[in-house]
Amino acid sequence: MAQNQKIRCLIIDDEPPARDVLKKHIVAVEALELTGESSNAVEALSFLQFHPVDLLFLDIQMPHILGTSFLRTLKNPPKVIFTTAYREYAPEGFDLNAVDYLLKPISFERFLQAINKVMQTNITANNSNQNPFNVAEKSHPFLYFRTDRKMVKVFLDDILFIESLKDYIRIYTLHKTIVTKQPISSLEEILPKDAFIRIHRSYIIAINKIESYDTEVIEIAKKELPIGRLFRHDVSRALNISNFKDSAKQFINPPDKTKKEDRENT
Repeated sequence: MAQNQKIRCLIIDDEPPARDVLKKHIVAVEALELTGESSNAVEALSFLQFHPVDLLFLDIQMPHILGTSFLRTLKNPPKVIFTTAYREYAPEGFDLNAVDYLLKPISFERFLQAINKVMQTNITANNSNQNPFNVAEKSHPFLYFRTDRKMVKVFLDDILFIESLKDYIRIYTLHKTIVTKQPISSLEEILPKDAFIRIHRSYIIAINKIESYDTEVIEIAKKELPIGRLFRHDVSRALNISNFKDSAKQFINPPDKTKKEDRENT
C-alpha cells in the first residue's frame, strides 16, 4: 500500500443507527476512508472477496453468526475493532487479537482512542512492507486528537510532555499546546515505550526532550516536572538506556522528606 494511502474501513453491523454513528466518526478522521458497510456476515464476506479492506468495525451480536465466529472464518483478516453493546464478549474479542473493543453507544473520543491504537500498531511494526496499511512514514509517526471541535494531527517527534487533568490531558508540543478529553493512562498504552515514559501520575515525558534532571525533577522546555516516588525505578532505567551522562541509579534512593509534597505525589 502506498505510504500516504488512507486506512480503508468496512463496517459490519445489523443495526442502521449503529452504522450511521460509525460512518460519521470515520468521515471526521482524515486518515480513514469508508469503503463499504454490511448488515450481515454474508454480505461482508462477499465484499471482502472483491475489495481491499484494512480495518473492520465488527459488531458481535448479529443474526446467524456472532462477529467473533465470523472473524475466525477469515483466513487473513484485516485489523479488527469490535463494536458491541455487550461487555461480556470483551475477553474473547481480545483473544482474537482485536485492536480494541468499543461499547455502544460509541463516543467520538473513545472511537479516536481506538484509531490511535491502530496507527500505533502500524508505527511499531518491525517491517513496514508487512503492515496491512501504512498511514505515515516511520520517521514521522503521528496521532490524532480532538480539540476545539476539530481533529488535530500531532507528530510524536514534536511532543515535549503530557499533563493529566483528570479526564482530560494537556499535550505540550514544540509548536502548540492541545487539550483533549482522554485519560492519560490510555495514551500511555499507545505511545512508544522507547520514546516516552511516565514519570508521575500526572506526567508523561518525551525522553529525548529532557534538558536536565536530578533525583527529584526533570526539566523540559524550562519547566520542572516532579518525579513520583513509585516511578523512580522506571525513570532510572529509561535514562540509563538513553545513555544520559549522569548515573540514573540515584533515582532509586529514598526521597528527601523535606522536599515539597507535590514532588512526592505518585
